[in-house]
Amino acid sequence: MLFILIAILLAAIVGVIFLVFGTKRVPQLDREVYQTRWLEIEHAVDASDSSSWQLSVIRADKLLDKALIERRLRGKTMGERMKSAQTIWKHADHVWSAHKLRNQVAHETDVHLTRDMTMRALSAYKQGLKDLGAI
Repeated sequence: MLFILIAILLAAIVGVIFLVFGTKRVPQLDREVYQTRWLEIEHAVDASDSSSWQLSVIRADKLLDKALIERRLRGKTMGERMKSAQTIWKHADHVWSAHKLRNQVAHETDVHLTRDMTMRALSAYKQGLKDLGAI
């Protein structure tokens, strides 16, 4: 009888430990911080200044990566973290297109963004951040 009681007690302790440490919790992001930073990015887009368009795309990409890291999505690179987020995003292909545009802006010298390209990329980043719970 004592052995059964000890076994039940040990099973209960193991169960509690599993519940506390074994389940993955999705970290909550500070929406106020992300919202503030997002508004700064949106307000920095000047209709007549193409350099502001490039900077906005780069900053939006960095903000998305920050959210991916804080959500603890797996991956050493942003691309790997984005792959981990595929099931979270409603329109993963849009987010990938925005990220590819950012890579072009960052790594190629002859990229000329239009305002329309910029706004589409920012829209994709915004939806990606919403899907992650950042804004």
